[in-house]
Amino acid sequence: MRVYLDNNATTMLDPEAYEAMKPFLTEKYGNPNSLHQFGSETHPALRGALDELYTAINAKDSDDIIITSCATESNNWVIKSTYFDKIATGEKSRIITTAVEHPAIAATCQFLKNFGVKLTILDVNEEGLITPEQLREAMGDDVALVSVMLANNETGMIFPIKELAKIAHEWGAPFHTDAVQALGKIPVNVQDLDVDFLSFSAHKFHGPKGIGGLYIKDSQKLSPLLHGGEHMGGRRSGTLDVAGIVGMARALTMSNKFLDFENSHVRRLRDKLENALLEIDDVSVVGSKDRRVPNTILASIKGVEGEAMLWDLNRAGIAASTGSACASEALESNPIMEAIGADKDLAHTALRLSLSRFNTEEEIDYAIGEIKKAVKRLRAISSTFAH
Repeated sequence: MRVYLDNNATTMLDPEAYEAMKPFLTEKYGNPNSLHQFGSETHPALRGALDELYTAINAKDSDDIIITSCATESNNWVIKSTYFDKIATGEKSRIITTAVEHPAIAATCQFLKNFGVKLTILDVNEEGLITPEQLREAMGDDVALVSVMLANNETGMIFPIKELAKIAHEWGAPFHTDAVQALGKIPVNVQDLDVDFLSFSAHKFHGPKGIGGLYIKDSQKLSPLLHGGEHMGGRRSGTLDVAGIVGMARALTMSNKFLDFENSHVRRLRDKLENALLEIDDVSVVGSKDRRVPNTILASIKGVEGEAMLWDLNRAGIAASTGSACASEALESNPIMEAIGADKDLAHTALRLSLSRFNTEEEIDYAIGEIKKAVKRLRAISSTFAH
């Protein structure tokens, strides 16, 4: 049996999204910016897809949703344009973020330190979250931007974005959230969250790879990251991927239709898998179930290196992931585990399991059996686990 439990990395394409995309891959392939019929015949589908995206996140007509290649681009755009628009001009000097952001945020912020940007990185608690009080204490008149993810890609923990955005706005600072791991799993309403910028990637909610977006509240100023054309109202140059946009919009619409299913069926299967893991001695899971997105488990299995576990699971046909990675000479520990204060040994034992609405009960039962077999085998040969 093959079981895919790495849905926080990427997801299968929704069959309805695939069907919606097909005409724009083979028949209606014209450039939307061309004046001829081949280009103009794509316009109704583009308008419909953008309307779907606006509806899916409850954006207003006065807002912008700009199509990008992925959330990594969207994140880079917000962070770097904050530097261009506010920090390089001397108006502001500081960006606030957290210790558990995706590398698309963390690495971009570290890069901008070379240009004089000041960073405040908020530490997280043992559940991997920050509190509104932490942000309030860190704020000041010099803050150009606050960027905090909506849901963590490894733990699945959901941050109190509405409260955090309110605090940032009290100081006149715009607020950005990387919502990649939230869309399609929990309701995301930009009016309720009151964020200024929100990034997303289609392939995380059963859309195609290579397409994403950036929500911009009230179409506010944000210098373009890419230059060379007047696409998307001059905000993002590059020929539009009509098939990708149509597929992304349909996938998000479908994912929103299945939110109740996600919170019931997927959550039940996740909890079944998690409870089975916790029956094993010396296994822990990061974060409370009710504060996580419904599909995610980040477990620590004492005495079992994450990479070794992945090897055994892969041989059994099960796809999972871990923060550990084979470097040239050393095994790197999971940075999220380190951020929440786990000791060095446990930080090497992380196993992330992330489900989707396409997983079945049979698959979860099979995964439970294979994980238990792998733990038994690996602990038997472990030099660090007390038998």
